[in-house]
Amino acid sequence: MEKRPIKESVIVRRILTYLKTVPHCFCWKEHGGMYGTAGVPDIICCIDGRFFAFEVKNETGVPTALQEATIRRINAAGGVAVIVRSVEEVAGEIRRCQG
Repeated sequence: MEKRPIKESVIVRRILTYLKTVPHCFCWKEHGGMYGTAGVPDIICCIDGRFFAFEVKNETGVPTALQEATIRRINAAGGVAVIVRSVEEVAGEIRRCQG
C-alpha cells in the first residue's frame, strides 16, 4: 500500500501549535483566496522583533514562481522567509536566527 503525503493543512496546524509555545511569538495563518495577497507565505510571525515567514509544503509540494519571488523579497528586506515541511524545520530556523 502506497503512503500518502501529509496534507499541507495538517503541517500548518502542527506548526501553529508549536509556535504558540514559543516565548514572545505572535503568529497567524495567512489565508489565500480573493481577499489575500498572492504569493504570501502560509504562516507569518514575529518573534522577539524578528520577522519570519514560512511557506509550508508537504514532502511532494513545490513552491510557485510567485512564492519563490516573495520569499526572496522578504529575505532581501531583512526578514527570514523559508520553505518548510515540518515543525522541526521551523524550530531549527528559529534557533538559527536567535543564535
